[in-house]
Amino acid sequence: MPVRTESDPVFAFNQAIIDATADVAAAFKPNSAFYEALGVRGWESLARTIDYIGGRVPVILDAKRGDIDSTAVAYAEAAFGVLKADACTVNAYLGLDSVAPFLADPEHGAFVLCRTSNGSAPFLQDVAIDGEPLYLRVARAAVSWNAARNVGLVTGATYPEEIARVRAVATNLPLLVPGVGAQGGDIVAAATAAAGGPFVINSSRGIIFASSDNDFAAAARAAAVALRDRIASAA
Repeated sequence: MPVRTESDPVFAFNQAIIDATADVAAAFKPNSAFYEALGVRGWESLARTIDYIGGRVPVILDAKRGDIDSTAVAYAEAAFGVLKADACTVNAYLGLDSVAPFLADPEHGAFVLCRTSNGSAPFLQDVAIDGEPLYLRVARAAVSWNAARNVGLVTGATYPEEIARVRAVATNLPLLVPGVGAQGGDIVAAATAAAGGPFVINSSRGIIFASSDNDFAAAARAAAVALRDRIASAA
């Protein structure tokens, strides 16, 4: 790949992907972990990437933050004040005070982890509380937190039946649906389950790694268009 010779190859790669897909993408969802793992330079690449997107489409920072209120305030400032993301994924395990700082400004929002796409999700998320699984309790809580209309839920494509149950509880909340492609989630099943309200189906590796050759950006665009068309036909 020619980007390997650039002074900031991560940003150069992202720049090419953004240019190739911005007009067909509903949002971009950079995962902060992969940038943080590169140290200061990774953080700089992430900031440059979000700045380069420049509001063309919303940026959902996939950071899965969740801590006590004072720490959550700092995390929210990092996501929204420093990086200029539009939304952030958050973990509500600590309750509302870990989520509230991400909802304080109605211009920004949070996608609360609800039914995640990983294989061991049922270990805690299926635990029954008052006769219903924990993930549905989280969905009901998110509905009650949505006074500013800036709350969404993360529901993995690998669990379409659970997505449908979440949609029945959270009829108007946007669903962020990861897990298609590399994780094996079915696009048609996920889109059908999420229909009835707003949703975004996320494919990361299936798009950005569509090719490892010099045509990676063109391949990413083709993969993004194909995904968009499949979602449109299923929804």
